[in-house]
Order: sequence, then C-alpha cells, then structure tokens
Amino acid sequence: MRGIFNTHTDFAMGGFFGTISVKSCVNDLFYGTDYNSHLGTKRAGMVTFDPEKGFSRKIHSLERDYFRSKFEDELDKFVGCQGLGVISDTDPQPIIVNSHLGRYAVVTVAKINNIRDIAAELLAEKMHFSEMSANNINQTELVALLINMGKSFVEGINLVYEKVEGSCSMLVLTEDGIIAARDYMGRTPIVIGQKDGAFAATSESTSFPNLDFKVVRDVGAGEIVRLRPHGIEVLQEPQKDMQICSFLWVYYGFPASNYEGVNTEKVREECGRMLGEADKTEADIVCGIPDSGVGMALGYAKGHKIPYQSAVLKYTPTWPRSFTPGKQVRRELVAKMKLIPNETLLKDNRVVFCDDSIVRGTQLRDNVRTFFDCGAREVHARISCPPLVYGCPFIGFSASRTDLELISRRIIRDFEGEEFTDFARYTVTDSPEYKRMVEEIGRRLGLTSLSFNPLEALVKSIGLPKHRLCTHCFDGTGCGRCKKKE
Repeated sequence: MRGIFNTHTDFAMGGFFGTISVKSCVNDLFYGTDYNSHLGTKRAGMVTFDPEKGFSRKIHSLERDYFRSKFEDELDKFVGCQGLGVISDTDPQPIIVNSHLGRYAVVTVAKINNIRDIAAELLAEKMHFSEMSANNINQTELVALLINMGKSFVEGINLVYEKVEGSCSMLVLTEDGIIAARDYMGRTPIVIGQKDGAFAATSESTSFPNLDFKVVRDVGAGEIVRLRPHGIEVLQEPQKDMQICSFLWVYYGFPASNYEGVNTEKVREECGRMLGEADKTEADIVCGIPDSGVGMALGYAKGHKIPYQSAVLKYTPTWPRSFTPGKQVRRELVAKMKLIPNETLLKDNRVVFCDDSIVRGTQLRDNVRTFFDCGAREVHARISCPPLVYGCPFIGFSASRTDLELISRRIIRDFEGEEFTDFARYTVTDSPEYKRMVEEIGRRLGLTSLSFNPLEALVKSIGLPKHRLCTHCFDGTGCGRCKKKE
C-alpha cells in the first residue's frame, strides 16, 4: 500500500544518477541508477559518452519489468567514462541533442505545468518537437530546446528556470563533464558524491555507499555545477531561498537517504516518537504499514511505550514493487495483494497502525476492515504528516486528476458545498474545522480513532526552518510560480 518501493500508487516522482570517472563508469552508472528505482515505475534510460564512439543510449518501459532486468544484458553496449541514468514517471529520456552548444544528453526530474504555453512559444520561433509520445510533448525535449536558446549552458538553464511553472532539476552530459542544475526553489534534491577519480550526482544519496562514494554536499537551490573526474566547478551560485519538498521525508525518500543533511528514517522515527508521547490512547501494540510507515511506528512505540509488532507484512518475493496498472481498481487490488495481516498478532488486541499519509483513503479503509476481521478489538490510525488538503503544483506528487480525489477535499465539499474556497480554515491544527474533518475521515474509514501528525511537529522533526520547506499540500503555502524571478 505504501512504501519505499513505490507501492503507493497515488504518488510518482522520478530520480536520476550521473557519474564521471577516470575509468569506465558503466557499472557505477547501472547500479547507481537502480538505487533510484523506488521513485518511478514507468520508464528508465541510460546514456554514456565516449570521445571516439559518441553517445550510447537505451530507453525501456518499466511498467511490466524491473530496471535491472531491462538493462543488465545490454551493459556491454555502453562505453565511456561518463554517463547518466534516469527513472522517469513522465517522458522517455535521456534526450540526445546536437546544437550550437555541442553534443549533449539531458535527463530531468520535473513537473512543467505550463508545458503547452512554452511549446506554443517555441513553435512560434519555428522550433519543432521530435520526441512525441502518445501525442504528448516530451518535457525533457522541451527543456533541451530552452537550453539551446542560450548562448551557454548556464544561460540556457536559467531560461528554463525563468519559463517553467512547477519545477525542474536536471543533469546534462556534455563532452566536457556533467552539469548538475537543481530546481530554482530546490524542491527536488541533487546530492554530490566522490570517490578516488570519480564524482557522481543523484536524487538519492542511497546510491552512494555500496559504490564507495562519499557524500560531498547537496547542490543548492538554483545552483549549477560542472562535475569532472577530479573536481566540482560552480557555474552559478545557489540562490538564498529554498523550499524543498517536505514529503520527501514523509514518503518518497529511501530510509537511508539524506537531503540537506537530514536522514529520512530519523525524521520518520522522530515523527512517531513525538506523536506517541502526545497520544493518550490506550493500546496494546503498534505496527507500521510497510514500508514508509515502519519507521514512524518504531518511533511511536518508543514515545508511547507500547511494543512494536509486525502485524502487517509486505509479501516481497513476487510483489517487491507495483507495476501500476492503468485502472484505479486494478491498482488498489495490486496494493492489497502485497500486504498480509498477521492474524495471531492482531487478534484480541487494541492496535495502533502508523502510515505515511492518507490520499483517497480507499486502501486504508480496506486495511481497517481486514484488521477487524482478524479479531482486533480496536483499530487506531496515526499518520506521520498532516491531512493532504491541496494537490501539489510543483512536483509529480500525485496521479490525481483533481483535488477532489483527496478524501479531505471531498469531506470539505460535503461540509461546505461546491463553491467553498476557504480551505485554510481546515489546515490549522486543532481548529474546529480541522477537528471536524479529521473526525469525519476516521468515521468514513471505520477507525476507532484517527490522529495526524501536526505540521509543527513534522517541521520540527525535519529540523529545517519552515520557510525552507515546501508544505503546500498541507497548508497551501509556497511560491505560486516556482521559477526564477524575471
């Protein structure tokens, strides 16, 4: 249902890995990219560059298979000491370009809300798009076209920052190193690692330890750097403001990963501990919904001083990840099939289960019913983040078509009517509207009780100032046009 292996089908993002070395980079590139697989389920691509053989590229669908099985037999076709890999939930990439800036390849983690407006501008300039997929504009190609309009890579990337509404981080593989450019507001991370004779940049620092890379630093918001085998060149200093997505620590991030120096699992455990200490509910055991609810449950057990039990398990031999069927009904069935309740641990117990978030609520309602069917006396839910009241306009946060797919928004509509817009009243912790909404969510899901981690506690658990975190999905705050000021 939830998890670090992208089992939560409502969320999608993407991740990338790039490395440059004094020797062949292919093995590091392959395994480093694979460590981003939990961030996407649709497509993957790899590209390497060799001065004699040029660019070698492959792109595969992941909707029915894994990254490793798709690329492992093709590794000998890749040649070079520098390369990029990407797990994409949007468009086929990398894109290879031959322009006045030279030959290069580019990968992105992006959400471009005004993609058709930008495309219309480019078409008016007599440019064309060649990487159409299912009649959709390839947003990575659009980014490349914007880069090409600059007199330099830095100027072109800044044009991307100026034009894009949403967010865009990228890696650019050039004949003279790898350029890493983080989204102007820093919503998605890029972490740099180093080992003898090599540098790497990735969305997930989890990629580094088993490849012997050591974390050097994060790329700053809006910063542009060039990696070569023996050093980092800063092409553009970071800007002062940053709003990194707080949901990275709640859900997306692999437990071992750090963003801005803050560890994902540590944040989840701290969220659970704080909620457990504040909770007055009497219960016998606490369990976590695998995978991203487990860390919170361990922290809750410490804070509330009740035992942690593996009362729900994920069946990994044949369901290690979701293949994201096209229909919501199938997606929900896939999510359900992977989670197996342990009836012996649930029977006759008052159970608290911890989860990362509630989106539609459909899968969680089914889990609650299963817990009671297994003999649980009471079923209490504790959620590591506040209620999701707003859809995310900044990253590929949700596959939802409208905000009304959020259970919180449907409830607010039922309370207030179709024309209601003052949603902020429902985001204030313990306001009358907030309490009424949470009580109704719990009732509709069949829970004995329901509590969400307050936004204040989530921010404290992360440890960064609130103004440096994006919390838009919880409270509606954030830069409305997250791009460089024109």
